[in-house]
Amino acid sequence: MYVYIMTNKNNTTLYVGVTNDLVRRVYEHKNHLIDGFTNRYNLTKLVYYEVIDGEEQAIQREKDLKKFFKDYKKRIITEFNPQWNDLYSQISGGDY
Repeated sequence: MYVYIMTNKNNTTLYVGVTNDLVRRVYEHKNHLIDGFTNRYNLTKLVYYEVIDGEEQAIQREKDLKKFFKDYKKRIITEFNPQWNDLYSQISGGDY
């Protein structure tokens, strides 16, 4: 399972999600195949993810991250991905 954070090109809005297939899920966000928050705010850039053992643990981690203030989320993103690069090409094995 994966917990991940998406943002927009200006890194101003963050979305925390959970999935069992990170490549597929990010592809869906990037191609606006999902109605809702990420589509509405054009959140197409994967900037953070964690691999979590177990569905319950992943869902709990997602809930925990959603509770944290934006500054905390920005800090963990910066520690994981200092340049806030789009990580999709790294996880998908190709360019988008």
